[in-house]
Amino acid sequence: MTESNKQEEPAVTRFRQYLRIKSVHPTPDYDGAINFLKDQAKDIGLPFKTVEVHPDRIVGIMTWEGSDPSLPSVVLNSHTDVVPVFEEHWKCDPWDGVKMENGDIYGRGTQDMKSNGCLYMEAVRRMKAKGIQPLRTIYLTFVPDEEIGGTLGMMKFVKTEEFKKMNVACAIDEGLANPTNAFTVFYGERAPWWVRVHCPGKPGHGSRFIEDNAAEKFRKVINSFLEFRAQEEKKLKGNACIKLGEVTTVNLTNVQGGSLTQFNLVPTEFCAGFDIRITPTVDFKEFEEKIKKWCAEAGDDVKYEFKQKCEIQSLTSTDSSDPWWNCFETACKQLGMTLEAEIFPAATDSRFFRELGIPAFGFSPMNNTPILLHDHNEFLNENVFLKGIDIFCEIIPALANLQGK
Repeated sequence: MTESNKQEEPAVTRFRQYLRIKSVHPTPDYDGAINFLKDQAKDIGLPFKTVEVHPDRIVGIMTWEGSDPSLPSVVLNSHTDVVPVFEEHWKCDPWDGVKMENGDIYGRGTQDMKSNGCLYMEAVRRMKAKGIQPLRTIYLTFVPDEEIGGTLGMMKFVKTEEFKKMNVACAIDEGLANPTNAFTVFYGERAPWWVRVHCPGKPGHGSRFIEDNAAEKFRKVINSFLEFRAQEEKKLKGNACIKLGEVTTVNLTNVQGGSLTQFNLVPTEFCAGFDIRITPTVDFKEFEEKIKKWCAEAGDDVKYEFKQKCEIQSLTSTDSSDPWWNCFETACKQLGMTLEAEIFPAATDSRFFRELGIPAFGFSPMNNTPILLHDHNEFLNENVFLKGIDIFCEIIPALANLQGK
């Protein structure tokens, strides 16, 4: 496959420029991203400001003032950071923003989620050029550190005076691609719990049967967690109507203990790390009691600690009587779009809006597209991207012109 040489839409060119900024962990080029966004804001004709929510953690804000700025605002949120890549598994340089002859644009962030950031800007650019002014003020926010939990990004931003002054009524944030002709919208998400379990035991020579050893406790802990995992997987696979976001996943993600060179020494401790994503219908207190029980059953002194413990279970209403959902759904239907409303299987910055009682829709207009966030060879076709601008040109003013809320 070779890069396309045909005349390119300026919006696509700008998208590819954004992709080339290596805002990748562990050392994201946030300065490069902010400078790019500042230039875009100037070109569109929007004021641009930055808020440092933590040292070297900058939130960029573009403001499109409404005709009645006293009304609560609409936020279009995206994150500037992306996850690392394994370049040997990519068919092209993931930082070149390569476009193939068929229009597929490859690069880290094409789906997650520099595409949404560009779609917002391009939709606003187009509407402003037509002389349109929304009723409510619209903020385009670009936040750091979403890919590592958002604790130094959106979580801090929503506590600032700058955010409070924005008086937010509704938000759009990232969603997922949909391989079918439908579009997925997310109204909630699972809560991430990252748990490390410590299994201490008696040390000794590798030739003996050491009682109360760490490995036996370690085995019991792993069995308990993974047996629960198997039950949830069975539930998902056994019912075609259940989506991934409606079950709780558990994955063993790291283990520690022993010596890599000393094979004849029974160690004093093994540790297991688990990534747990809890669906909103699960009682958090009851689930933590399960963890306590599994540790107690494994043996004496087995303890657990949380490396991350999200306790947000707020959902955005998808009832037809809700004005924000009705407005969003109606705008999509007028475009002939089929919507599939789901619980997001992972975690996004939307949860920080919902925790404050702000309706948030996780929506990335990428249909007929494989889900490739965090995957090798992440791409988005330019026609899907350009169609996304058309879609947001309908959804954004619909929300921003909603009366009486």
